[in-house]
Amino acid sequence: MVKYMMCLKKTINQLGAIILTSSILAGCGGGSSSPPVVVTQPPPVSLTPEREGQSVARMWNEVLLLAIRNDFARPTIHARNLFHISSAMFDAWSVYKPQTQGFLFGNEVAGFACSSSDFDLPSDILPHQEQAISFAAYRIIQHRFIFSPGSVQIMAAADALMLSLGYNLDNESLDYAQGSAVALGNYIADCYIEFGLQDGANEPKFYANTSYQPVNPPLVLSSSDVGNPTILNLDRWQPLSIEGFIDQAGNRIDEAPTFLSPEWGQVVPFALSDNDKTVFARDGFDYQVYHDPGMPPLIDSTLSEQYKWGFSLVSIWSSHLDQNDGVMWDISPKSIGNISEFPQSFEEFNEFYKQLEGGDPSTGYGINPITNQPYEEQIVPRGDYTRVLAEFWADGPESETPPGHWFVILNSVSDHALLEKRWAGVGDILGPLEWDIKSYFAMGGTMHDSAVAAWGIKGRYDYIRPVSAIRAMADLGQSSDPLLSSYHINGIPLVENYIELVTETDPLANDNPQHIGKIKLYAWKGPGYVIDPLVDQAGAGWILAEQWWPYQRPSFVTPPFAGYVSGHSTYSRAAADLLESITGSAYFPGGMSEFEVVANDFLVFEQGPSVSMTLQWATYQDASDQCSLSRIWGGIHPPIDDIPGRIIGAKIATDSFELVQSIFGQ
Repeated sequence: MVKYMMCLKKTINQLGAIILTSSILAGCGGGSSSPPVVVTQPPPVSLTPEREGQSVARMWNEVLLLAIRNDFARPTIHARNLFHISSAMFDAWSVYKPQTQGFLFGNEVAGFACSSSDFDLPSDILPHQEQAISFAAYRIIQHRFIFSPGSVQIMAAADALMLSLGYNLDNESLDYAQGSAVALGNYIADCYIEFGLQDGANEPKFYANTSYQPVNPPLVLSSSDVGNPTILNLDRWQPLSIEGFIDQAGNRIDEAPTFLSPEWGQVVPFALSDNDKTVFARDGFDYQVYHDPGMPPLIDSTLSEQYKWGFSLVSIWSSHLDQNDGVMWDISPKSIGNISEFPQSFEEFNEFYKQLEGGDPSTGYGINPITNQPYEEQIVPRGDYTRVLAEFWADGPESETPPGHWFVILNSVSDHALLEKRWAGVGDILGPLEWDIKSYFAMGGTMHDSAVAAWGIKGRYDYIRPVSAIRAMADLGQSSDPLLSSYHINGIPLVENYIELVTETDPLANDNPQHIGKIKLYAWKGPGYVIDPLVDQAGAGWILAEQWWPYQRPSFVTPPFAGYVSGHSTYSRAAADLLESITGSAYFPGGMSEFEVVANDFLVFEQGPSVSMTLQWATYQDASDQCSLSRIWGGIHPPIDDIPGRIIGAKIATDSFELVQSIFGQ
């Protein structure tokens, strides 16, 4: 591994020579519009978190988030990056805290041992902690992002931070026996790099799948292609063939994207227990599944009605994506949030989700318990709110992906003036470094386990996405009335005013009589109506079901992996519950978190919103719940994918926090 690092460092030095010669770098990843990075070498400085206010851990977390924004959109891989780098920083910090054990350093994890040696601790530990933390984070970022599309910008940012801290980029020593913090950081990084090369992620082969193959041929999506004529199995995931496909990070992919991480259940987790693991064999591969939610509704099963109801709901909710639908909503915590329980079976889902109106059985809150004042109403068009919500949580180009998004939320909570940084809400107020180190370690492990659990389930069940299911069912016909035309038992159910048959007098049949008897949907009309997203809106109207699109860009459409269970729901509920645990409060500091949205200056998929608004959440769970609903309005998930993800996320957060507390000795 040392030899590999020397080779890697040589590559980095070559890049660095270019950087320092020109002094200015332009970002090269994913069409990013980030400004050029200027690399200079300032004089050495000696930071201490108490004096400077922002810890070195926070600084490296920001570099890591920048790296994720400039990489491919790979939420599983980035959840792992966030965990490994956060854990390495924790290990580097904990060496100087004898009462706190590390995670990998000095331990054995899943058969991998990272040996340790004692050395005399310095009297002034803060500069040494900062140095060890920095070298550990720096080396792993070098290793993990060297082949990223934005690698030049990423390496420049990492180098710039090291230089601003006064550190020597060329010191690669691993001999920390005499107390060298630099060597300690390098050694810890080396342990995590070696660990990552054998942890089941298949990193040496760029995380490629080893066994998985889709059963369905790709669905070709373009303005001229309609329906889903080639699908073979309406229960299984279908790849998409999109000319000019651009991933969620903004990177162009020339080939049809493959299923991302269907075998991720094999990856060594953080706190997931073998007691919660089930192994399923399929096509010669053993899929490892934690917190198995069981089989989702299938088109030909006893739960076929739940299957058809769930995917139909996605179509109906897309009709809400129109600012002119005349429906006004209070989107404040006075009316939204405070969900007390979730349905426990698929048969109960129709009591939780409002099929026609949209939303869930939120009751809201009488008062803000922190201020003892009532929450103020905020009335906005439903069609604006639903589009804003869909795009806010979409984690599209230049985003941190869902696990990184929750690190951004964590940082905003940590920065809040009203937050008292008492671990789990009790004890002494922690300094910036200790708070960041501990919270990143806890959040990193939780996000990593969410990825291992959710994608293990995705790979095992290989479940279909709405764009495939809706088009495929509509191709078959309607399943509501055998006496009407176009009947098929596996067709889409009719819903008055939302899902109907095209008749002879229908405008959709005026110039195209071949459309008579087909299924039409009252839904978001699709990206074909958005020529210029700065000025155009698709709006809602009657369209042929064979032309239905999720509320996404035509160059993306839907993520390249199975739907069941929702990664967003799993990540978000796990992160929300963890934030409640580490802060000691279910509520955001001050009893509310806010995000300002300016009229006609937020939406990217199309023009809008028509009015300014403020996204508001009283509790961490409220934010998580709204994230989950956003994926239904966005056309990415049916309710079938959502609730199991939320339930699993809650279990993950509990187990993760218990392990964190045991490591901290609390």
